[in-house]
Amino acid sequence: MSRFVFSPEVLHSVAKEAVANKPTIEGKVELLRSRLSEIYPGHIRQANEWVFNIAGGSMGHMTILHASISEYVIVFGTPIGTEGYSGRFLADDYFMILEGEQWAYDEDSMRKEIYRPGEMHIMPRGVARGYRMPDHCYALEYARGWVPAMLPFGLADSFTSTMDMRNVAKTVRIYAQATLGEWSTQLKERLLPGSKKPAAVASHADPLSVKGANGSNGRLTA
Repeated sequence: MSRFVFSPEVLHSVAKEAVANKPTIEGKVELLRSRLSEIYPGHIRQANEWVFNIAGGSMGHMTILHASISEYVIVFGTPIGTEGYSGRFLADDYFMILEGEQWAYDEDSMRKEIYRPGEMHIMPRGVARGYRMPDHCYALEYARGWVPAMLPFGLADSFTSTMDMRNVAKTVRIYAQATLGEWSTQLKERLLPGSKKPAAVASHADPLSVKGANGSNGRLTA
């Protein structure tokens, strides 16, 4: 049995469902929260609370659907565009585009990759990339690995640039609440024999819509 709660393939399938069925980002987020709550009961945060995220020179906002010390699931994006550095982490990152486009490049590449709605940008642990959201863009993002080691990168700009301690406090509070809630859910599942486990869901991800830093299927433009 996997030590992780979430499956990237299942998350990608639900993200593509949201892309296909909801015309607005508000509708997509609502569908994601509802469907993932059915698939992973007790593991999805219900509060639709958004917070600024300033990291690696880029700025956007996010709502946290799930957080623990080994995983997080968020919706991240911006209505006006941004660009910056991805960071280099001890975690695998899956970035599933809901609206708009994300552009990315490697340190040794002279061409950009373009990720569009329904496609998934995979960054294995230890990989860093430059990226840009040229305009309105939102994505479902899933990370699995050592999440606490990612927090300094996620908060550093707030200490060295924006000096917005209110935003730091809000981010830490939401992450702490989500993590404690997840610990409580996992404890109940271990102690109560009748606790409902995450449902198995068939995934039919289109291989052509899964691309990433491993170079297996990146779409390049001059």
